Amino acid sequence: MFPEGKQLGGAPANFAWHAAQCGCQGVAVSAVGKDSLGDEILAIVKSHSLGDGVQQVDFPTGTVEVSLHDKGVPSYNIIENVAWDNIQWTLQLEAIANSADAVCFGSLAQRSPVSRNAIRRFRKIVAQQPDALVVFDINLRQDFYSTEILEESMRDANILKLNDEELATIQRLGLAEQSDLTGACKSLIDTYGLRIVILTCGTDGSHVFTKDEHSVLPTPEVTVADTVGAGDSFTGAFVASLIQGKTIKQAHRRAVEVSAYVCTQHGAMPHYRK
Repeated sequence: MFPEGKQLGGAPANFAWHAAQCGCQGVAVSAVGKDSLGDEILAIVKSHSLGDGVQQVDFPTGTVEVSLHDKGVPSYNIIENVAWDNIQWTLQLEAIANSADAVCFGSLAQRSPVSRNAIRRFRKIVAQQPDALVVFDINLRQDFYSTEILEESMRDANILKLNDEELATIQRLGLAEQSDLTGACKSLIDTYGLRIVILTCGTDGSHVFTKDEHSVLPTPEVTVADTVGAGDSFTGAFVASLIQGKTIKQAHRRAVEVSAYVCTQHGAMPHYRK
């Protein structure tokens, strides 16, 4: 809920949308309520061709109050005990997981045991496929995370995406070395058996680490409308590029270009083709 009105958002839908815009088939997995907002969201998901992974459950559709501060940077008030806290494990979700080349999940929906169970089961099925990408986009929001959830999620993933503030938080929690940026990210790869760590640093650029590579790119200077969904667009473009056979450096460049464009648009789901 923005000051000027409502817009569809949330990391799962944003990621799926941007992966689809970059040439893959994106599927949003979530839950909405049996209410007018839920009906509206289902219609949008259908019109955006984001699959049939969104359930309707007996809880109100989730809302987030968004305030925009200097340079379009958002802050959030995330309402609790809502539909996406209650994603049910179903045969439909099992079928989606079995056909997925990649899954991207975060920490926020895992605040609820019901959704946490569904997310855990989903990512473990995807991980059984030899070349699948299991992406933990950490997305720390308010106090809706725990050390246990973060550790378990990183161990189940092979790609970790975080920003510089989130890196500082997991260092403070003792989950990454208290060292320079490069050392901390390399320690995450070693500790949790990750293939890739993606670190975004706002206007200070972004980094992609593997055991043997370190790609660094500056953030383009653009006229910012708002930064909502910019991180999700980065992840969606990066993952889509890897699925399409691009190198780490090519995927990184594409992700930077897409996220910079999204910052020039209002809302998290602008139309484009890259």
